[in-house]
Amino acid sequence: MDRLYPTRPIVGVGGVVVTEEGQVVLVRRAREPLAGQWSLPGGAVEIGETLADAVAREVREETGLEVDVGPVVEVIDRIFPDEDGRIRHHYVLVDYLCRPRAGALCAGSDADEVVAVDPTALEAYLLGARTRAVIQRALTMLAAFAR
Repeated sequence: MDRLYPTRPIVGVGGVVVTEEGQVVLVRRAREPLAGQWSLPGGAVEIGETLADAVAREVREETGLEVDVGPVVEVIDRIFPDEDGRIRHHYVLVDYLCRPRAGALCAGSDADEVVAVDPTALEAYLLGARTRAVIQRALTMLAAFAR
């Protein structure tokens, strides 16, 4: 399926990767949609791939980290119309809480840059409100599991 002006929504995944130090991993996108902007690592699910396998693959490809995939944090729509109102991109994203278990942080295939950021410093990365909400929910979930 073509990702540009698709005939139906594309299923994608994202990983809220929280390090042992409590930092959140962000990537600066190399490609549209959101090229040049900071977001969570993730991408489209490939045919025959489970959602958990897709998020593990995407995180590895974009950040160099092998992760343990945890629970679903949120399911959201990302719809990007063009200037004429036609739908240029439409994704249904399933975001997962992830913890790194191996690898070294480095920008990969679809990322220009990758960082691990203290959650109190996220505003410097100009994340969208929905992305910030997903990160906050993941951190709340993680804190609940630690109790």
